[in-house]
Amino acid sequence: MSERPQRLRRCQLSVPGSSEKMMQKASKMELDHVFLDLEDAVAPNAKAAARGMIVEAINSLEWTPKTLCVRINDVETEYCHDDIIEIVTGAGEKLDTIMLTKAKSAHDVMFVHLLLDQLEAKLGLKNRIGIECLIEEVEGMMNVEEIAASSDRLECLVFGMGDYSASQRMNLRGIGGDSPLYPPDVWHYPRYKMTIACRANGIDPVDGPFADFRNPDAFTAECERSNVLGMVGKWAIHPSQVEPAQTVFSPTKQAVESARKQQEAYAKALEEGLGAINVDGVMVDAASVRILQNIINTADLIGM
Repeated sequence: MSERPQRLRRCQLSVPGSSEKMMQKASKMELDHVFLDLEDAVAPNAKAAARGMIVEAINSLEWTPKTLCVRINDVETEYCHDDIIEIVTGAGEKLDTIMLTKAKSAHDVMFVHLLLDQLEAKLGLKNRIGIECLIEEVEGMMNVEEIAASSDRLECLVFGMGDYSASQRMNLRGIGGDSPLYPPDVWHYPRYKMTIACRANGIDPVDGPFADFRNPDAFTAECERSNVLGMVGKWAIHPSQVEPAQTVFSPTKQAVESARKQQEAYAKALEEGLGAINVDGVMVDAASVRILQNIINTADLIGM
């Protein structure tokens, strides 16, 4: 089994693959991850042309975002295999990941995995393309444990609450927000369930879109909720959402300094035969060191 790359996913920016202007703008942005969309953002009669536009954009632009991804159509559509073949054939050397939509079972992910195996061998690609996967159907949520364990190419699962709310026939006023008819967090269970499946299989859980990009406070609140549960980032459907997402999913400088101080003190304490110590009024033991290590790992990826 191949070792999965460690990537930052504090924010994943959605960019229509049919818009040269938007792809050019996105290429210059300072953020962790951008995905060029061939699914919902592109009309059916424009998908074939959009593939060529994406290949041209990937090859001709200098991309500042750290991870470059293409979101493809789901395996039950007529577009999926052509999406993969044309994008990988045309731009596979510069592509980090492919994002599969509407996965309902582990078989959906394995279809993409095996097609990538064949294409990489045929084309002689040196880099191994990862898979990201959207959980946005009730069948996918029911099978999320099997999906999370389905492929060593799989790097993350994304909770797509837009299509998911339609699949479950939820009575909501918008995508990604709460409903006044359900005072607690309406997304708590699926976020929690998917995050557990991801963590058990060593992949990243990512939260999906928040449609009202003119409401930064509500967007930030949704980021904070998913961050508390252990998710690593959130989608942005508008550039204005990038900064708040990357801020929420980044540890503060103070938290990083404190974590490193406590970790260092605990290491010294172990050498002295101590199992738990007091550092600045905080008890530090083996369990808390695991939490500290999570903060430090994220800080190291960011370069803090």
